[in-house]
Amino acid sequence: MAKKLPLSLACWDYDRTKALENGSISPEGIELNYLPLGMPESFFRMLHHREFDISEMSLSWYTRTLGFDEPPFIAIPCFPSRMFRHSSIYVHVASGIDEPRDLIGKRVGVPEYQMTAAVWIKGMLAEHYGVPVESVSYHTGGLRQPGRSELPMNLPGEITVEPIGKHETLAELIESGGIDALYTAEMPEPFRAGSPNVRRLFGDYERVEREYFAATGIFPIMHTVVLRRDVDEKHPWVAQSVQTAFERAQQLAYHELEEMTALKVMLPWLPGHLESTRAAMGADFWPYGFERNRTTLDTFLRYSFEQGLLARRLEPEELFAPQTLRTARI
Repeated sequence: MAKKLPLSLACWDYDRTKALENGSISPEGIELNYLPLGMPESFFRMLHHREFDISEMSLSWYTRTLGFDEPPFIAIPCFPSRMFRHSSIYVHVASGIDEPRDLIGKRVGVPEYQMTAAVWIKGMLAEHYGVPVESVSYHTGGLRQPGRSELPMNLPGEITVEPIGKHETLAELIESGGIDALYTAEMPEPFRAGSPNVRRLFGDYERVEREYFAATGIFPIMHTVVLRRDVDEKHPWVAQSVQTAFERAQQLAYHELEEMTALKVMLPWLPGHLESTRAAMGADFWPYGFERNRTTLDTFLRYSFEQGLLARRLEPEELFAPQTLRTARI
């Protein structure tokens, strides 16, 4: 038997990657060591220490590495995390923010200016709601723990980004009114606990997000999957092998959602939710692959450039290993 190439993969334990984690699906030619690390731990360790051969990665963090003199990673067009982000904008009730344009001139907290969720939020607010990126001041720091900082940025002068106090957290500031609004991927604890001082900007966010998808066709991508460049250069077949395995694992996850003899997910009305999702977004509502995601990726890259995070406007093709952009057809 031919010896398989041992490779490590750091990725959260999603339903769409469960088959890779439990070994029921293996990439061809690879002995996979799946490390079910949460985010942002896997991103941080890969970005700063290159600890893994393959890793889930923040789309924004990854695209910024392409501006390095020697980019350390290359991606494959698989997207284990996607999420509409209208639900991720929180406001202090006394801030005077009742609609998106009321954000103009306000103090907005965000864990990182460059985090993927924030790029999508800033971009959609500018493009669809008339809230220019530079029209608010951004205040960065830890959501639950003080001391979070982000990589250096060379932003346009009209964009204001300042760290919060070294002993402060964004959750405390949105509760007290120290900031007027908060863009965050993780639900802030005061809101989770039912604080009367914090609410969502879009209360009926599911309706708004469905309308956004109907108008744009965009289901925002949060994370992609990257390989270390040295792995790709030494073993160019690995990228396609890993991509195929991710796709096969995702198909099993779709099948699990469709199993109605007994619910495998603890959602009582899962059948109706699945039916309404497919009616709105199609049968393959979480698409992998390059072509079906070109518009979403191009929009994200445009937002990143407009927000000062990229020195030039990247093309979507530049993100991925060339061998993953096209597949054989019969």
